[in-house]
Amino acid sequence: MLQLYKSVSGASGPLLRALLHARSRRGKELPAHLGERLGRASLARGNSPLIWVHAASIGEAQSALILVERLQRLVPGTQILMTTGTVSSASMMRKNLPAGAVHQFYPVDHPAWAKQFLDHWKPDLVLWMESELWPNMLTDIKTRGIPAILVNARLSEKSFRRWSWFGGAAKEILSAFSLILAQGEKEAARFRALGAKNVTATGNIKYSAKPLSFSESDLKAAGGAIGQRPLWLYASSHKGEESLACRVHQKLKLKFPDLLTVIVPRHPERRQDIITTCEQATLKFILRGEIRISPSYDTDIYIADTFGELGLFYRLAPLACIGRSFSDDGGGGHNPIEAAQLNCAVLYGPNVQFQKELFEEMSNAGGAIGVNNESELEESISAFLSDPQRLAAMQQSGLEFTRMKARVVDIVIESISPWLDFSTEKTGTQPWH
Repeated sequence: MLQLYKSVSGASGPLLRALLHARSRRGKELPAHLGERLGRASLARGNSPLIWVHAASIGEAQSALILVERLQRLVPGTQILMTTGTVSSASMMRKNLPAGAVHQFYPVDHPAWAKQFLDHWKPDLVLWMESELWPNMLTDIKTRGIPAILVNARLSEKSFRRWSWFGGAAKEILSAFSLILAQGEKEAARFRALGAKNVTATGNIKYSAKPLSFSESDLKAAGGAIGQRPLWLYASSHKGEESLACRVHQKLKLKFPDLLTVIVPRHPERRQDIITTCEQATLKFILRGEIRISPSYDTDIYIADTFGELGLFYRLAPLACIGRSFSDDGGGGHNPIEAAQLNCAVLYGPNVQFQKELFEEMSNAGGAIGVNNESELEESISAFLSDPQRLAAMQQSGLEFTRMKARVVDIVIESISPWLDFSTEKTGTQPWH
């Protein structure tokens, strides 16, 4: 199976290039960085040891930042290379990566492009975040004897069943990892069932991530414009969820006439679809846009079509529904910890299979509430906006929960520490122990 994958992907170079250029025209790739997607580095590699941290998209990248900062303190002088695969995650990395760490786009999983990437960067340790497993890159990493660790590993029941159909291939791919640090015991058991070795559960490193940043001046400006209006947030929305938010707003407005609903789409480039949705609902809306327009007194829906401002709106809103928990694209639920860290109470829908344990644990601690449908979502928002004391109690429970769980990064660092014993005199692709 792996050989077939390698053969097909190796013959797909022209098609993959065409797809990359098509994505570039749609704004899903950066033209100036397409070479990186083909394995061609745009930065030089220094002579010191190099740790490569890979995170697929913005959620995983956010979790990786605290790990990068800890590594810089633990192994000073070591280079940190961070790779991601999306435009939004690259933008976030440029703003938030600590000095001394560099970012590149992850190459598409073509065997020649993976080889070119590894030939240039020669990583001494690979830390792979969460669940995106690319066979060509991982088999090459294993062939070269580069130690690799899967951090914050997750594997849903659905993904486990799919991987189980390719048992031998799954075992071979997972054998590239010297250590797998799973988010929970259920994930750890699934990885072991697929044949993975040296698997342990450390907890979800997202608990330890720094709170999302926000601008104090923007907080003051937007907060002044909103005033005392009742407010709720739909955070990181996906297709179908904006129309849900509009319907809920229409119903809630009967009880809260000056209600403001804020929508922060996961992908701001979808703004035209969201505009159409608001127009069809005959609701007054404003786009925040690049000039950071604040809502007016009669705005129903405030669309935050900007990058990197979710922290601002978690700070502004007392209550948020977490995106992709009601979505049309399969669901999964985004990170609820980011909301709770900024004192924002959490609601979520029924489609949270990718992070089900995280949501359930947070709910059991009183920091989040799951709802099964649109009607329950509307009723819950109404109940919280009508009862400030109950809302404040839920906010406090969520905040205390995140503080209690913040030690996960210490457990992760302790687990990977045997692979951090680098010699300052040796370079190359082999581990130094």
